[in-house]
Amino acid sequence: MHNQPHSLVVRRYTTEAVRVTAILRLPLIGLMSLLGPVVRVPHWRPDVFAALLTMYAAVALGWIFLVLVREVGPWAGWMSTAVDVLAVMSLSIASGGATSVLLPVFYLLPISVAFQYRPRLTAIVGVCTAFGYQLAWIVYSKRDDTMGFPSEVYLYFGFLLWLAAATTALSYVLARRSATVIELLDVRRQLIAESMGAEERERRQLAEHLHDGPLQNVLAARLDVEEAMERHPDAMLDAAESALRETATQLRFTVTMLHPQVLAQLGLSSALRELADAHARRSEIETSVEIDEVGRPDCQELVYRVARELLANVTRHSHAAKVTLRLTGSSGKITLVIVDDGWGFDPAVVPKRVAQGHIGLASHIERVENAGGTFDLDSSPGTGTRVVVTVPESIGTKPHSSID
Repeated sequence: MHNQPHSLVVRRYTTEAVRVTAILRLPLIGLMSLLGPVVRVPHWRPDVFAALLTMYAAVALGWIFLVLVREVGPWAGWMSTAVDVLAVMSLSIASGGATSVLLPVFYLLPISVAFQYRPRLTAIVGVCTAFGYQLAWIVYSKRDDTMGFPSEVYLYFGFLLWLAAATTALSYVLARRSATVIELLDVRRQLIAESMGAEERERRQLAEHLHDGPLQNVLAARLDVEEAMERHPDAMLDAAESALRETATQLRFTVTMLHPQVLAQLGLSSALRELADAHARRSEIETSVEIDEVGRPDCQELVYRVARELLANVTRHSHAAKVTLRLTGSSGKITLVIVDDGWGFDPAVVPKRVAQGHIGLASHIERVENAGGTFDLDSSPGTGTRVVVTVPESIGTKPHSSID
């Protein structure tokens, strides 16, 4: 379970890095287009250079569209960087004199991948960049007999190799730090999981204790009072019976809050229907439900408690007239959607509420993410609130309660 959240995080940050690089590539191409009109270079081939630069720009635009509409894997870093190296080399060879002018770009290429926490890729890009710069100068000098091979090219080649080593070392350090952080997150997630498991066990034990002890005693006492009322009607006995009946109701509600019996008996879908009906009766908010049958997934207790917390927040804070609850299951995931038309709020206040001791919503966000799920909260003042919770069906086997 721990590897799945980390793979999602790595994929997300890989996509983010590729997106940033893709966006920054366009201004770089724009600067390259100034070679010739602004900076004169010897042996200028405007037709070939313009064609290559146009192709490079077209590929860059298509790449931006691709990475903005979908997440990408580690292959994206390799592909985009390889295209950059080939493009800069081709432009240098085609233009001849632009080889020296484009020297800063050769330095930028390994730096652009050093912060992706991928030392091997950084090393390969750095070495290929150094030899690519050398190759461009070789072609340039062979084409122009008067040009020769300046000695400073060897110096630049050495600088580029040093840059490859430096950026690789930097990337290695960053990768090691990232691995350390991930290990700490693993420990943290494990502690949270153990804490959640202990909490669930305590809830079940307390629910069983209340159900088998105090609730049964109250019910027995109520029967005794009812028998006494039949023999000797009395206003005091009637008041005692009413108090015992209310206490029994409250105890049943507490037992249900601690461990919803309908989950074990009928499954998540039926439990959420019952929860939505109870919410509608208590709050008088128009409640709409769209619930698919999903059986009894391992994550049902987590999803149920999240739904209960969200509906309770709608009642306490939203001032909504209507709330919609949807539950779907597909591709091994359970998705819960709760939407209300209330006042809405700024999600940035959630950490502040935690600091003030209100940890209900934040604790459920943490539990969902710890289970490998996602908790998407979309709200702003005056626009209502939409929450989409997606959790894997299998998050670990939990023991069943003996409560009847």
